Amino acid sequence: MSGSGISDKNVGGSTSVRWRTFLKDVLICSLGAYGGPEAHLGVFMDQMVAKKRYLTEEELVELLALCSILPGPTSTQTIVAIGCKVGGPLLGLLTMLVWALPVLIFMGLLSFLYQGLAAWNISADVLRFIGPMAVGFILVASFRIGRKVITGSYTGALFLFGALTTYWIRAPWVFPVVLLAGGAVAVRVFREAGMWPPWRYLVLFVGFALGLLALSLVSSARLVQVSESFYRYGYLVFGGGQVVVPVMHSELVEMRHFMTNEEFLTGYGLVQGLPGPMFSFAAYAGGLAARGGSVFRQILGAAAGGIGIFLPGLLLIYFVYPAWEQLKAIPAIRIALRGVNAVAGGLIAIAAVILMQASGFSAANLAVMALSTILLLLRKLPAPLIVFGALAAGFVL
Repeated sequence: MSGSGISDKNVGGSTSVRWRTFLKDVLICSLGAYGGPEAHLGVFMDQMVAKKRYLTEEELVELLALCSILPGPTSTQTIVAIGCKVGGPLLGLLTMLVWALPVLIFMGLLSFLYQGLAAWNISADVLRFIGPMAVGFILVASFRIGRKVITGSYTGALFLFGALTTYWIRAPWVFPVVLLAGGAVAVRVFREAGMWPPWRYLVLFVGFALGLLALSLVSSARLVQVSESFYRYGYLVFGGGQVVVPVMHSELVEMRHFMTNEEFLTGYGLVQGLPGPMFSFAAYAGGLAARGGSVFRQILGAAAGGIGIFLPGLLLIYFVYPAWEQLKAIPAIRIALRGVNAVAGGLIAIAAVILMQASGFSAANLAVMALSTILLLLRKLPAPLIVFGALAAGFVL
């Protein structure tokens, strides 16, 4: 036993690591992880590989590849997989809590932002530049993802298919349909011998998802609806927090009117300046969706959003990680992901257009969006300073 009362576990069969020490390193990663999975990989490489040698660079790349083909938050699943490698499922769970809980709590508190401004007689106009700045983040994300996923004419066509379809059809069902269609087209076009694994695991996962959907259909309680929605986001979205934006916006803002476009963009803009996983935006959105009653109910909404969006990825990595060697040999998953990612890139690109339309094409909004986009592309300022600058401009102007 370690001095902290937490037992030591073997890593790679040779090195003994205290869980408390490992979780402290996870916290360091969380506090330094700005941006999406690509940026988080650099933090993991520095802290987990170069400094502490919990795993090799090749093992980290393999784990990232595993998590990239699973629905859910890629960087969160990657660091949970590292925790499972170091100390098993229990340490994996603790890893996710240390990684995500700080920013989840903070974003949950931010769901009270508008009530706080009203209580202090501060105009919500001080936040007016956060929305256009957030659109800049989305534009840059769509540009960077587009460069990766468009590898030829077929993936380019799927990119446009995802963008145009979700621009003209704003129903929640369209997002899983176009993503599945992208995967099906890729499997059809890029066929390889021996692509398909046994179906039993997929049947189990789909059955569980349908069970939760059925629960939401028999209950109209707001917290039940929020829980089902965010759980669905967690298992339908591949990649980082940017990918889930168009799905959330369409359902939470346009379909169910749980929040306004400005409130949605403000939360998404603020989370860009915080360390940790961007899926923590769900705590903010869940809190706003559950407001209108007691403070406790709004806190429950924030918790439901945060837990709901992370839970599918956690369950999947628990299920898949022990069979990783077999999973790497399934060509169908890798092939289908090419189409899914291309369509997802189109969704992100068109989300920037939709959100900017809702914010308004004023000169000030366009200037903030353009400046944010340029600064992000040039990498001259870190994201937190860009967010702070947008807040400061709102107060000054």
